[in-house]
Amino acid sequence: MSSPSSPAKSSLSALTLAALGVVYGDIGTSPLYALREVFASGHVPLTPDNIYGVLSVIFWTLTIVVSIKYVTLILRADNNGEGGLIAMLALASTAVAHRPALRRRLLFLGIFGTAIFFGDGVITPAISVLSAVEGLEVAAPGLESFVVPLTLLVLTVLFAVQRHGTGGIGRYFGPVTALWFIVLTVLGIVHIARNPSVLWALSPHHALLFVDHHAHIAFIALASVVLCVTGAEALYADMGHFGKRPIRLAWFGLVMPALVVNYFGQGAMLLDEPAKVNNPFYEMAPTWALYPLIGIATCATVIASQALITAAYSVTKQVIQLGYLPRMRIVHTSVRETGQIYVPFVNWALYSLIFIAVVLFGSSSNLAAAYGITVTIDMLITTTMTFFVVRYGWKYSWSLAIAATGFFFVVDFTFFAGNVLKIFDGGWFPLLLGGVMFTFMMTWKQGRKLMSDSLRDDAIELRGFLESVFISPPTRVAGTAVFLVSEQGLTPNAMLHNLKHNKVLHETNLFVHVQHHEVPWIGFDKRAEIEPLGHDCWQVVLHFGFKNDPDVPEALALLRGHGVQLDEMETSYFLSRDIVMPTLGKGMAVWREKLFASMYRNATAAADFLNLPTNRVVELGSKVEI
Repeated sequence: MSSPSSPAKSSLSALTLAALGVVYGDIGTSPLYALREVFASGHVPLTPDNIYGVLSVIFWTLTIVVSIKYVTLILRADNNGEGGLIAMLALASTAVAHRPALRRRLLFLGIFGTAIFFGDGVITPAISVLSAVEGLEVAAPGLESFVVPLTLLVLTVLFAVQRHGTGGIGRYFGPVTALWFIVLTVLGIVHIARNPSVLWALSPHHALLFVDHHAHIAFIALASVVLCVTGAEALYADMGHFGKRPIRLAWFGLVMPALVVNYFGQGAMLLDEPAKVNNPFYEMAPTWALYPLIGIATCATVIASQALITAAYSVTKQVIQLGYLPRMRIVHTSVRETGQIYVPFVNWALYSLIFIAVVLFGSSSNLAAAYGITVTIDMLITTTMTFFVVRYGWKYSWSLAIAATGFFFVVDFTFFAGNVLKIFDGGWFPLLLGGVMFTFMMTWKQGRKLMSDSLRDDAIELRGFLESVFISPPTRVAGTAVFLVSEQGLTPNAMLHNLKHNKVLHETNLFVHVQHHEVPWIGFDKRAEIEPLGHDCWQVVLHFGFKNDPDVPEALALLRGHGVQLDEMETSYFLSRDIVMPTLGKGMAVWREKLFASMYRNATAAADFLNLPTNRVVELGSKVEI
């Protein structure tokens, strides 16, 4: 008989294998280009001492940034089991809720980091797939002209199949990525066995000597060395999907050993054959294995890209529910997994920008210059947020909070400073994308506030209005009217228009305010609050976390035990369809008000976003000046 722990062990093994494909795809494909980029620019001379020094820096970067910072410290900062920059932002802002000014700055910083993530989301698929297909240049130099077209073909197919979901092929991600790490290990071991002295680079003194003897060169090299930890944020972001233990087991059990062995294998080969520096990863393989290696590398980079695309969908949904982006059409691609979603606008916007990036830069080396800046910015922001969580959320002393995060901040800032030098070499591209995204997000947030202020100034207090209405009540008709309100306690415009034009009032009236919170999940037991207003009218507040799917009819069904009888076929949903009118002299700059008006006009209908039945929705329009 199997032991009672067998199912748990089986589940742990399955989660660990699945985590390989989703969590470690990005960092697992870094050996394709990371070491090459350190020496490719020519700033770092290809000498034995420098090879030892760079390998040592890579090993200790993986150890400090990933093993200690992310796997040991950051994974502890879970928000009800969830991770990622949005979850960290929610934790940090909640921890400093008693300091409004500090909270605003942290929100600003966190949203900027989220905007930069979208720039990273463009570079990662582009550089990953390009670097894999570039193996053709080693296998058959005459095929060099086909690298960019083949890369675009692979990416086009990848984005075209997104609407079908990844449930069918997702089960293969873990095994394929596990095979990839095994291949990395085998390639590295072969060359280490030929030159085992390369293992001396494990000693930190080689890294210190490299920095001491070539301070300026070492600083420049950091911009390329940081490529070995791209994707480290995924460890934290995907914690909610897999849990801490599987992520840690996968890292220490397979991923880190495979990465270290492969980097050191590349270094061992370069010690003997420095002429192979142009593409040391593919040069490690024997000629007969090149095409199979290109195939599995392409599969691995596609999986890495898929993980990031899926993350982009998830982050977009969370940002929408936090109020920093307009509503978008979100398609659920699985009836069992609520996290499997597809956002058409994000999908094709990402594809268009990635297409431009591949054509504009043309090679993974050119893209590498653009890559590090976004990675280091997000690393810095995560470390900063962690400090406030440790200090104010976990209530540790100032000295302990600084001790826990100060060293990592210095490391992250050093990498960031090294990448600043590459802004004009390509780093401007993701920064531009992040800046545009940040402008959209802040414009939407501020525009919504201006709109709410305008509506509030013209609104009528709900209780007083109902009292005046029932002095001489209008005709009551059968059924339930659900009025969606942007702010509780105020009379919705939809109700005013309904009374003005139809001159009737339903038997039951619910004034429903949907409130999104800075926590991932809110359970059904805390979903709905109800307050009687008299005359069969109720004020209702529905609570959703930023990872919950807002489903108003499902939430309202919970009210049946509170004196409200809801018949789905007798319930109508009334919404205000506002038209935003930009005005001079107040609010935002005119161009931003016009941008907000355009975003508001093109946002997905609230009825779709809130999962309202389309045949029972009534929209009544009005104009709002901001």
